Amino acid sequence: MKVLVLGATGGTGRLIVRDAVAKSHSVVALVRSKALADLPGVDIIEGDVCDEVTLMRASDGCNAVVCALGTGMGRRKVDVLTVATHAMIAAMTRNGVRRLVCVSALGVGDSRGHGGFVFDRLFLPLLLSEAYKDKERQEAAIRASSLDWVLVRPAMLTDDPARGNARAITDLARVKGGKIARADVAQFVVDQLTTDFYLRQTPVLMW
Repeated sequence: MKVLVLGATGGTGRLIVRDAVAKSHSVVALVRSKALADLPGVDIIEGDVCDEVTLMRASDGCNAVVCALGTGMGRRKVDVLTVATHAMIAAMTRNGVRRLVCVSALGVGDSRGHGGFVFDRLFLPLLLSEAYKDKERQEAAIRASSLDWVLVRPAMLTDDPARGNARAITDLARVKGGKIARADVAQFVVDQLTTDFYLRQTPVLMW
């Protein structure tokens, strides 16, 4: 399978690329600067992730797109995920690419209020409010599309080695925060390229 990865130079994105290559997928990475992209075995395309023409070129001939774009903390208004996602959906639609796996976060959409007391009352309102508004708009755009999407919502990310026992939860009744290694998220994301089990669902990942 030929896969375009957006956000391939980020902490989770690099692991997604690694696992996709290990599983014999042909990987294309759209990056801001080739000089900063140390991604062995990957076809590197330099360009703006918010530009539809660039995204059409990058996704041409692909079978799927993985979006692992992220934004930093802070109270400054951000819209890069919103803009990039609209451009990505348009490019995928025009190129006939159906499968989209997007890394979102616990606390977005109907998972809001399930991040645990400290996250919900402190981190989200004080440090992540604008980033999460951007993620909300991103998810809404993906849900409204005709693509075959999976929205993956990891709990608090760690840099621990993969445990291989990640839980994918769709019933959040008893969820109140949690953690998950980026490496486990990457493995789950790559698995969604070839299965329909969570198609058009929003599984929360945690240990």
